[in-house]
Amino acid sequence: MSNKLKITFLGTSDAIPSARRNHTSILLNYGAENILIDCGEGTQRQFRKAKLNPCKLTKILITHWHGDHVLGIPGLLQTLALSGYNKILYIYGPRGTKKYIEEIMKIFNFVGKYEIKVEEIINKSKFFETSDFYLEAEQMEHGTPANAYNFIIKDKMRIDKKKLEKSKLPLGPLIKNLKEGKDIIYNGKKYKSKDFVYFEKGKKISVILDTAMNSRIEPFVKNAELFICESSFGSELEKEARERMHMAVNQTANIAKKAKVKKLILTHISSRYEKNLNQILNEAKKFFKESYLVKDLDVVEV
Repeated sequence: MSNKLKITFLGTSDAIPSARRNHTSILLNYGAENILIDCGEGTQRQFRKAKLNPCKLTKILITHWHGDHVLGIPGLLQTLALSGYNKILYIYGPRGTKKYIEEIMKIFNFVGKYEIKVEEIINKSKFFETSDFYLEAEQMEHGTPANAYNFIIKDKMRIDKKKLEKSKLPLGPLIKNLKEGKDIIYNGKKYKSKDFVYFEKGKKISVILDTAMNSRIEPFVKNAELFICESSFGSELEKEARERMHMAVNQTANIAKKAKVKKLILTHISSRYEKNLNQILNEAKKFFKESYLVKDLDVVEV
């Protein structure tokens, strides 16, 4: 059975948190990987509320260095130090990330030590890859260096375990050959690869937080299983959204439709809509039916 991708929305507010919504932070769990996208103020408390262990973190992806997306970093790093974190913590972000992390380490006198590796992703690139998945980034437009991120699970050929068990074939090189599309002979009997192997389509999760409308978004999110996007401004505030280098929800939903994504997840919600969340959601659904609005600690699995 393949690994499930689990996404926990630790914080879903915009620049100003509300009583119901914490600053933005999203946790992606896939197998042994626990990848945090942005770390708004209070994120480490949100880990506790979600009953998640921050010491399982493997990577932090920073979209940009506005306070509501990064003010939780010093506290989280301190908590990891005090909790005996024993991994290498990889931090990726746009231009300036190395300098900012260095300043954080200077300002805060952390107790305990662990290794932190920082990499700036400046141009569109695939910046991390395993045999199972890869991460890629694309530059966005927000008046400060900003990145969007894709988490992409690769296509795979998989063995039907029930058929394999029934066949009594021994594990090892023979099974590897079947998986590679080769027929095999065992104890004088021929076993065809096509009878045991099936194709599993990969999945793509796209995360775009805080950007003005631009031509790079649609191709970057094309055919995503989930397109997670900021939704600070309703359609009635499209002009204001443009002035502040954000997108309005109608623009986001239009991109989702054109890019043929399966689901649009709306987050980074302004408190101006807290008493009428249906306004944002219904506006999105006018353009793209498979639109959903999340709240703090919601979990989505794909």
